[in-house]
Amino acid sequence: MDKIFFTIAGTKHHHGRDFFEPHMTVKLVKEPDNEYDREAIRVELEGLGLVGYVANSPYTVVGESYSAGRLYDKIGDTAEGTVLYVLPEGIVCYVKL
Repeated sequence: MDKIFFTIAGTKHHHGRDFFEPHMTVKLVKEPDNEYDREAIRVELEGLGLVGYVANSPYTVVGESYSAGRLYDKIGDTAEGTVLYVLPEGIVCYVKL
C-alpha cells in the first residue's frame, strides 16, 4: 500500500510549529465527541500533548494529503505518524501503517 499523507494544522493555537522536524513521531487520536468536527483527529507529541489537528479543510490540506475526513476510517482510534516536511503552509506527515 502507498503511504497515506496528512497535514497538521492549527499548531499556532497550541505550542507553535518551530520545534517540528522531519522524522519526528506524532500520535493521532480520534475525537468523535469534538463539538466542531465529528471526524476530528488530534495530533499529540509525547511530553507536550495536543499540538494540532489533522487538517480537514481544502484551505489547510497541503498537496495531495488526506483530510481528516478521508483519513478517519483508515485508522483505528489511535495511530502514529511521521513528520516528513515542515513547510510554511503546513506540516506534512505520513501514517505509519
